[in-house]
Amino acid sequence: MTAKEIFDLRKQGRKEEAYQEARQLYVTDKSGYASAAMFWTAVDILRSRVNEGKTDEAKKILTALERLLPNVPDKDGWVSDAMNSCRNLLEKRRHHLEDGAVNIAVGTWGEELATAYLRKKGYVILQRDWHSGHRDIDIIAQDNEWLVFIEVKTRSKDVIARPEQAVDWRKQRNIMRSINHYLHYRNIIEQPWRFDVISIVGTAGKEPEIEHIEDFQLSVR
Repeated sequence: MTAKEIFDLRKQGRKEEAYQEARQLYVTDKSGYASAAMFWTAVDILRSRVNEGKTDEAKKILTALERLLPNVPDKDGWVSDAMNSCRNLLEKRRHHLEDGAVNIAVGTWGEELATAYLRKKGYVILQRDWHSGHRDIDIIAQDNEWLVFIEVKTRSKDVIARPEQAVDWRKQRNIMRSINHYLHYRNIIEQPWRFDVISIVGTAGKEPEIEHIEDFQLSVR
C-alpha cells in the first residue's frame, strides 16, 4: 500500500488499519512521504492508547516518534506541534494517575482510622467496602440494636469544603440503593438501621480531626 492510500485510510477514520499499513510500508520505504504517513498514523494511535488507559504502550509509541522525527518533513511546524501535544497528553495522564493513587491512599488511610474509631466506641464491624454493582458502602457495623451504614469522607486540611458536604443527592441515591440491596440480600428488612457519616480532615502522620455524624438524613429515603 502506498503512503497516499494510507492517508486515505486515515481520512476515513480507519486509524488502526492505517497505522498497521504504515508500519509495513516504513520497513522498506524511509522516504519523507512514507515517514510522514508513519508519523501521523502513530500520533493517532498514541492518542487512542492514552484515552484507552494504555499509557505504557503510548510511551513506547512516543519514543518511536522521537526517533522518527528527523525523517519527517515539517515545513509548517505541524509535526513539532503534534509532538508537543503528544508529550503534554502523556504528562497530563501521568499527573492524573498520580493524583488518583494519592486519593486512593488517603481514602484507605481514612477508612482505617474510621474503623479503629468505631471499634473504640464499641461498634462491631461487620463488613468493609461492601459492593453492590458499581456502588459500595465503606463500613457496615452494629451499634447495639442498630445496623449502621457508614460513609467515610477524608480530605486534607487545605480543602475548604467539609467532607460530609460531598454526600450530595446523587451519592445519597446510590447509597440508598446499596442499603436496600444489602437489606434484601441479607433478608433483614425489619431490622432498624441508620446512615452515618464519618468526616476525617487531615493527612497521614498528623493528628486528624474526626467528626462522627450519626443518623445523617438521606433525602432520598
